[in-house]
Amino acid sequence: MRRFTLPVVGLLGVAALALTGCQSPTAEAAPADPDAPITIATIPVGEDPTAENPIEVFAELLEKATGRDVEITDVPDYLSVVEAIRADHVDIGIMSGFPSALAVNTGEVDALVAFQGDGKPVSTCVVLDDSPIQTVEDLEGKTVAFADQASSSGYFMPVYMLHEAGLEQGEDYEAIFAGGHEGSFAALEQGQVDAACTAVMLTQLGAPMFPFADGEWRAVGESPAMDIQGAVLGRQSLDAETRKVIQDGIAEVFSPENAERLGAYGSFAAAPQTVDPESTDFESFAEIAAVAGVELKDLQ
Repeated sequence: MRRFTLPVVGLLGVAALALTGCQSPTAEAAPADPDAPITIATIPVGEDPTAENPIEVFAELLEKATGRDVEITDVPDYLSVVEAIRADHVDIGIMSGFPSALAVNTGEVDALVAFQGDGKPVSTCVVLDDSPIQTVEDLEGKTVAFADQASSSGYFMPVYMLHEAGLEQGEDYEAIFAGGHEGSFAALEQGQVDAACTAVMLTQLGAPMFPFADGEWRAVGESPAMDIQGAVLGRQSLDAETRKVIQDGIAEVFSPENAERLGAYGSFAAAPQTVDPESTDFESFAEIAAVAGVELKDLQ
């Protein structure tokens, strides 16, 4: 396993593709090279120095499953992952539902494998226990903290939940971006916001992922479930043999026995997988993204 960081100059060149929409041509698939490494673009995942890094665990398991070397390229944000794939700098990237859907919607990135949702509500909004807020509708005129604009559970789904309750961002409530779920919780704890919208899963995990003890907080509302919780995206120039090797490797890596080691990717290990999902499978995400006012270029 080898690890690289895509230089800033390289990122600028790759990101420039985003400005041209869907105009770049699809590269022709090169003949298969059984000795070629599988290359992955990834944003930072797993910052706990006492735990295994999820992307490194994934790379190790993928090497074992495929018999090929794996090279990891670190990039700063989701947009850079997508553009690295579109520009044929890397073979694959792994992302949650919404970034995956926006990437597939460009028509220039393929979804190799989709991880299906579990049918359960994804997000909720958290308030302190002594808050007068009892329902989602009570958030009208309030200040709400979100993780960041690329977060499925910390932005897209709760914004859609508020929309369904008749509340529009910037009109009926003020939104702030805290840079992550932890920042949202801190803002709520310090009284800077009236509510923090986050993943239901985090509220169930408790400390240290969720800092409030029983009796200190309440959940207000539940978002819909997500049909697809994440996907492995691939460059369209992948040859058929490498594509199948990766897809078979993904099926082996994301199995229940690997869930604990995969850390942040662990939820994918328990999810049913769809190989070569249709672009129509991601259509519901486009509607929710439109409500949130987010496009691919915003995923930084």
